[in-house]
Amino acid sequence: MDRDELVRLLVLNAICDDYENVDQVILRDVAADGAKCGLTIERSEVVHALAGLVEDGMAKVYILSARAPHVTELLDMPEMDIPEDDFKTYFYITKKGMHLHLSHDTWWPLDDEGNLKPDWHLDPV
Repeated sequence: MDRDELVRLLVLNAICDDYENVDQVILRDVAADGAKCGLTIERSEVVHALAGLVEDGMAKVYILSARAPHVTELLDMPEMDIPEDDFKTYFYITKKGMHLHLSHDTWWPLDDEGNLKPDWHLDPV
């Protein structure tokens, strides 16, 4: 597995159980898991991974609001160059994404205690 693939799968993992926002949860979780793998993962990498996941039908993007309609699906990836102040854009895994997520059990770099597996490594570039 290369770095881009790992970041994509870490992002997919971050959105697999709830709607998540890049600046509230996704970046934090992906950066923390990446750090355990010896990587510094930037926000731009997370946004790039999300755009690819949306394009490939693995994730969907939504605007969530306290007012009706509470959930509005966006058809395309919005511009996300700067962090959101209002935390309205959220991502959620699709059935296709969940299938990939569940079928790649061997790729997960961390053990049940959250430590890096001793035999895990990234492929050289």
